[in-house]
Amino acid sequence: MSEINQAQVEEILKGYIDPYLDKDLVSSKCVKGIDVSGDKVAVQITLGFPAKGYVDTLATKLKGVLEAADGISSADVSVDFKVVAHSVQKALNPIDNVKNIIAVASGKGGVGKSTVSVNLALALSAEGARVGILDADIYGPSQPRMLGVEGRPDSKDGKKLEPMNSYHIQAMSIGFLIDEETPMIWRGPMVTQALEQLLNDTNWDALDYLIIDLPPGTGDTQLTLAQKVPVSGAVIVTTPQDIALLDARKGLKMFEKVEVPVLGIVENMSTHICSKCGHEEHIFGEGGGQRMADQYNVDFLGSIPLDSSIREGTDAGKPTVVADPNGRIAEVYKDIARRASAKLSRKSKNYAAKFPKIVIQNN
Repeated sequence: MSEINQAQVEEILKGYIDPYLDKDLVSSKCVKGIDVSGDKVAVQITLGFPAKGYVDTLATKLKGVLEAADGISSADVSVDFKVVAHSVQKALNPIDNVKNIIAVASGKGGVGKSTVSVNLALALSAEGARVGILDADIYGPSQPRMLGVEGRPDSKDGKKLEPMNSYHIQAMSIGFLIDEETPMIWRGPMVTQALEQLLNDTNWDALDYLIIDLPPGTGDTQLTLAQKVPVSGAVIVTTPQDIALLDARKGLKMFEKVEVPVLGIVENMSTHICSKCGHEEHIFGEGGGQRMADQYNVDFLGSIPLDSSIREGTDAGKPTVVADPNGRIAEVYKDIARRASAKLSRKSKNYAAKFPKIVIQNN
């Protein structure tokens, strides 16, 4: 058996393409250490996205790849993850205590965007991240009901609101401040001001990700978010139906114009599986989300079936990821969460926190 060195170990690792990064771990800068002792190898991998349910799988796969190579008798592979802040729109600074803001948008209402938002937030949390969710739909806030949260947020200093907590998620919504049946009869400027206040006047606590559940469309609220809120990336939610895809394209193009990277597309209600006979049917069409992703050269993050348990869970204040954490649909949400955050981990990082602040004093 021939001797092996560090450079050769790197070459072996380059041959493994990670399914979430769509790149090898060496060029993704995830390989943090390689130690070679004779024919024994130890490798340290640090992923840039939360992957609690994936680290053991990756470690096992890499161990198999390395031990199959000539010159290696045994391999010890350690995998962990660390989430860092990523760059935002030019001229905007990150919000205190929030590393990354991900906007979840749809051009059209009724595609299940809020349900995807809350389950995406819960999936990121289940994968090991600190997560918050901001309900940006002032006219029709739904996150308080979906998260099963009642009551009013506290304010310790009379200036900032403390986020509500549910299932380890920090949450803020206009729905916490008004009665559930009170209509918001506000004009555009009041709505955008309310959104900014909910975002900036909430005392977020050391978040890796803040998910913003946007109202449907490309109007005032979306424009405010694009121009004044430091967003690291966006996720577009659609159904396979042509009319939904038409409006989803508008949302995607809006983010492109304001230089917010689109992390990918989620196709909701992709198939219906009959609870009685198990027959699978594409009620709203087939493959529309994948075609849209291909057309605009963005990632297809995954498809979620039309399943009554998803609706029942959110109506009851217990979304799928917490209601059935080891179930098939929860695994789909976790897979989507890994893909979206892995895509973000490949974007340029924000180094603002590393630069010292210059203070001019008059002595």
